[in-house]
Amino acid sequence: MEREPGLRERKKLQTRQLIAETARRMFVERGFDAVPVAAVARAAEVSEATVFNYFPTKEDLVFQGMEAFETELLAAVRDRPAGEPIVAAFARFVLQPRGFLAAEDENAARYLTAVSQMIAASPALLSRERQILAGYSASLAVLITEDTAAGPDDLRPQVVAHALIGAHQSLIEFVRRRLLDGPTVHAGLAREVRTQGRRAFDLLEQGLATYGVKPAADPVKTADLRRRAQR
Repeated sequence: MEREPGLRERKKLQTRQLIAETARRMFVERGFDAVPVAAVARAAEVSEATVFNYFPTKEDLVFQGMEAFETELLAAVRDRPAGEPIVAAFARFVLQPRGFLAAEDENAARYLTAVSQMIAASPALLSRERQILAGYSASLAVLITEDTAAGPDDLRPQVVAHALIGAHQSLIEFVRRRLLDGPTVHAGLAREVRTQGRRAFDLLEQGLATYGVKPAADPVKTADLRRRAQR
């Protein structure tokens, strides 16, 4: 059985959540680059040092939930049922609606749209997001290496990890593009994500052998192009 967190741990979690919520609200209202960490600390009624005790970088105030996501993602792959491929376990976890995307209401739509606009407008946030996803790839590659007993020169665990996290990143970017079109698209967005994600993961499950096969050249068109090029 899991141990219930003590009073001290609960207070630390509450403080962390308060700081993150305060920061996101201020960033959405004024823009990420326009709000210094000191202003977040004042609004949350904590010291600037306390903010950095909980969040190593300013960008982590926005992405504070991604550590827990990584832990849960790795657990979903590690603890998958016998006989289930890695890609299937990964897809099942990633395509599960969660957070504001699962809510599908007007408030969630407005919030997600505002956050998407904030991230898209900040090179620092986009860079930090890429770093976090690269960390996902590295952690997943280690797990796959252990799970498959791959040798040190076997590149397949890294290739698989990069492919899976790449698909996940593509879904994140898809959601962001759709939200930037306006909050009215949010109502069916979770369904769109599942549809697009399922297509992407089906492709990975089936392999790439038949994907993007270059068709044979039409000899008539080829001859015509050559004649035009010689004129």
